[in-house]
Amino acid sequence: MVIQVSLLDKGLPKKTQSLCPECKKVIDAVIEDVEGKVVMKKECPSHGKFETVYWSDTELYLRMENWAFDGIGVEDPAIKDASTCPDNCGLCNLHLSHTCLANLDLTNRCNLQCPICFANANQAGYVYEPSYQQVVKMLEVLRSQKPVPTPAVQFSGGEPTVYPDFFKVIKKASEMGFAQVQIATNGIKLAGDTSYAQKCVDAGLHTVYLQFDGLREENYIAARGKPLLKVKIKAIENCSKTKPRPLATVLVPTIIKTINDDQVGDILNFAVKNHDVIRGVNFQPVAFTGRIAQEEREQQRYTLPDLAIGLEEQTNYLNRYDIYPVPFVTPISRLISVIKGEPMMAFTSHPHCGLATYIVIGDDGEVTPITKYVDVEGLMQSMLDRAEEWDNLLHKTAFKMGRKLKSDKGKKKSLVKNIQKYFGEHLKEKELPGGATLSELLSGMMVKGDKKSVGEFSWRTLFVGGMHFQDDYNYDIERVKRCVIHYAVPDGRIIPFCAFNGGPTYRNEIEKKYSVPLDQWRKKNES
Repeated sequence: MVIQVSLLDKGLPKKTQSLCPECKKVIDAVIEDVEGKVVMKKECPSHGKFETVYWSDTELYLRMENWAFDGIGVEDPAIKDASTCPDNCGLCNLHLSHTCLANLDLTNRCNLQCPICFANANQAGYVYEPSYQQVVKMLEVLRSQKPVPTPAVQFSGGEPTVYPDFFKVIKKASEMGFAQVQIATNGIKLAGDTSYAQKCVDAGLHTVYLQFDGLREENYIAARGKPLLKVKIKAIENCSKTKPRPLATVLVPTIIKTINDDQVGDILNFAVKNHDVIRGVNFQPVAFTGRIAQEEREQQRYTLPDLAIGLEEQTNYLNRYDIYPVPFVTPISRLISVIKGEPMMAFTSHPHCGLATYIVIGDDGEVTPITKYVDVEGLMQSMLDRAEEWDNLLHKTAFKMGRKLKSDKGKKKSLVKNIQKYFGEHLKEKELPGGATLSELLSGMMVKGDKKSVGEFSWRTLFVGGMHFQDDYNYDIERVKRCVIHYAVPDGRIIPFCAFNGGPTYRNEIEKKYSVPLDQWRKKNES
């Protein structure tokens, strides 16, 4: 269907290709173990040697490679004859994953001027702001992608809420069938107007990704240039008051060593206390998008193992072995594809791009990792084995027969029974808060069109993840080829996240092509 055995070279040391941080040319690199840390080393003929920590823990690095899966890209890539990466994005024939989440920048304008931002009209000197019609065309490209139409879109920027047709594009995306419509925001507008969050919900918004750098005001002053903690708290409070249920909010902290790495546990505990509205925390280790001295880079570099170990040390309910790479859940997609007989979204990213887990929050506030409810590794391996067996043999299992029942209720009852039959040994039939078991929720996800069970699972758990976007110092082209988070741009191309924001910086190319000078924009819009 949409996954295959990974072609990724495993173990250490290994060779890959990277970029020179100075001239951006593709150069050879080696990734190797150095005293328990994974280090990338490379040399540019013109600019010399570069070295950076790729992953700060070799054991975790190798463990994540056990769960590497490749996708099969898109059926009709825009660029069909690419032979090198990342200089010809679009998507191309070399790309190994479809779009799981699309970013769509509505503007590069913002109501903040953050020192660490890579998308800012004041710094760029021009305004990038696609028209409503251009936005719709980008959404159409995403929904026409095969074999899997893009299921989720995140409007970003700049600050998307300053876009003139903000609510209009939210409504349009919802009407076009995106299962998830999201915004990445600093929260200023959500905090300033008590009705703003409800207007977002009414337009069709599902999730707010809220920039959230910690619980100390000095974090915001350092990273964002002004105190913003009270703004963040107010934004969350207003999202909690929407109807018919709170507007799901995910905290997105940018983590910098020596600045706020000591707060990852406090941030997660804050999310737990507010889990009625906060549905997850997606930590993002800082990416150095500009030039930075090696000494400063080494001092501030924070990697995904740092996050896993930090959560272990700063909470009393998680440890590093509760956390898995993003592609770990690919066997679920594979099995559902076989059962339904159609391609399904699969998170076939590189195993070192991101980490994730879920925690369950009881009615009494007790926090338990999802690994206490299920043998996750045994379940994933069993699902993968069954999917291969049933697909290759065209086995007419009770799972497939369950699809022929007339009612969704009948399908779900049949699937619950068969999940227990085939996978029950891995499921601890301990009830989640609210009374449902994992067998019941998994069966619901496998009934065509049943989004309710996905929602039930997400509202009974809290997502904990980390995504480390690349910079020119740790750039690994094998990661770019497997990227599942892509940008839609006005010329119809779809570009992997790390290629758009780093390396050859397609962001600069696209924004300059579709922008107007800042002074010209001001004369037109502020006169």
